[in-house]
Amino acid sequence: MTTNFEFLDYLIFICYAILILGVGLWVSRDKKGHEKNAEDYFLASKSLPWWAIGASLIAANISAEQFIGMSGSGFALGLAIASYEWMAAITLIIVGKYFLPIFIEKGLYTIPEFVEKRFSTNLKTILAVFWIALYVFVNLASVLYLGSLALETIMGIPMVYGVIGLALFAAAYSLYGGLSAVAWTDVIQVVFLVLGGLVTTYIALNTVSGGEGVMAGLKTVYEAAPDKFSMILDESNPEFKNLPGIGVLVGGLWVANLYYWGFNQYIIQRTLAAKSLKESQKGILLAAILKLVIPVIVVVPGIAAYVMVNDPEILASLGEAGLKNLPSPEQADKAYPWLLQFLPTGLKGVAFAALAAAIVSSLASMLNSTSTIFTMDIYKQYINKNASDKATVNMGRLSAGVALVIACIMAPLLGGIDQAFQFIQEYTGIVSPGILAVFMLGLFWKKTTNKGAIIGALVSIPIAMYFKVAPKGWSTSSFFVDVPWMDQMGYTAVLTMIVIVLVSLLQNNGADDEKGIPFSKNLFKTSPLFNIGAFAVMIILVVLYAMFWK
Repeated sequence: MTTNFEFLDYLIFICYAILILGVGLWVSRDKKGHEKNAEDYFLASKSLPWWAIGASLIAANISAEQFIGMSGSGFALGLAIASYEWMAAITLIIVGKYFLPIFIEKGLYTIPEFVEKRFSTNLKTILAVFWIALYVFVNLASVLYLGSLALETIMGIPMVYGVIGLALFAAAYSLYGGLSAVAWTDVIQVVFLVLGGLVTTYIALNTVSGGEGVMAGLKTVYEAAPDKFSMILDESNPEFKNLPGIGVLVGGLWVANLYYWGFNQYIIQRTLAAKSLKESQKGILLAAILKLVIPVIVVVPGIAAYVMVNDPEILASLGEAGLKNLPSPEQADKAYPWLLQFLPTGLKGVAFAALAAAIVSSLASMLNSTSTIFTMDIYKQYINKNASDKATVNMGRLSAGVALVIACIMAPLLGGIDQAFQFIQEYTGIVSPGILAVFMLGLFWKKTTNKGAIIGALVSIPIAMYFKVAPKGWSTSSFFVDVPWMDQMGYTAVLTMIVIVLVSLLQNNGADDEKGIPFSKNLFKTSPLFNIGAFAVMIILVVLYAMFWK
């Protein structure tokens, strides 16, 4: 085992980088006599097949926050963090069956555009600003920070240079090519991502078992840390506030997942770029199936690292390398980068390429979606209503570049955050419940009014902040004191829905809103393939939770 990259590792990584840049620029090229228009740049000419959609969804989703952040959470609290992945599989099925038909029927470019069609331009602008701020200051910045943390831990590259390098890599093809470049390179990225993740998992489990293989490693890890394999944490667990037991299954995690997979621009944009609704739904189904496997490559390595760090014999067998950048309960996010040190020459390059693929694909996706929202919902609405296709595409590239510069400035400021995955979820959770409430009622309750939605969206922030900030210094007898943040999300969503319902009923005296969405019997009809796949996903999830319910 070596702690430094060898020539072969560098060669593999360089070949990966050349492949991604080459494919990204090749698919970005304009056909002779054709100049990129808005549909080409922001929706990949609506030409994506199902397998590209499924792969791109996973590549956009699995980033540094999963590879590093979720492995860190696996180190700190165990398999319970896999609920994010496994419940996402069900959420994807719901999105494919009930949300996509409405979005695609309306021919949307952006999620805020739906808000304009259902409610008003004012509400669309409010939510567009919400999303742009969230993408730039939380999502983009955190992915850059975690990615550069990995570079610093593994290769000794200073944080600032790591941030700049990752930003330039993502910008090199995504700013020019738009969604088409992002989606098609994601197909390659997801291969590296899964292969590299499986390699790291294999090495970690094989090391734990003393070279006796994966199954022996799983058995050893389970016997050494059985508490790390509990999916439902009880109140005595120190991590209960992050994953509050049964509340994970019936509470706030649904808010996080439905918001993320249903109303998150950089995720849903891929499905809007499909050839057809059925093609989009097949892509969603593929992503749901892949979601079942993701914990194996992002959570299990973190648990294995926990066992390795706390077993003196294993730690001693790792030699001097084992003591470098050692993860700890206070610095759990070092778990995955620490494991990469022990990969053999060659495989280290593959695993690092997988990590880079996860980081760069998410950066590219977020950049494209940030520019899409700014260009279509701010620039074309308020700055240049008659913008030509050329001006629109150029503004998309410019706004993505500005967002990237701001995120690069913010990224190093996130240093010192432990369990960054949980940090991202917690702060996204201030905004997401209100947005979810607006969309769910706007989609499925015809009486929802524009006034009700605007008041609900604005009120949701102080409600969320009440749960987060106000109770901390109060007595233990106070209402809603010290509520786990995931439960806070659930309460915020419910209270926001109540506000929207009351305002809407008072405004229209119980009558349907004129912009309410009518449903036909065939709108939510899905193919036999989708139905069978969805049923299989649910059966597998029942089995998994039955196995680890303790």
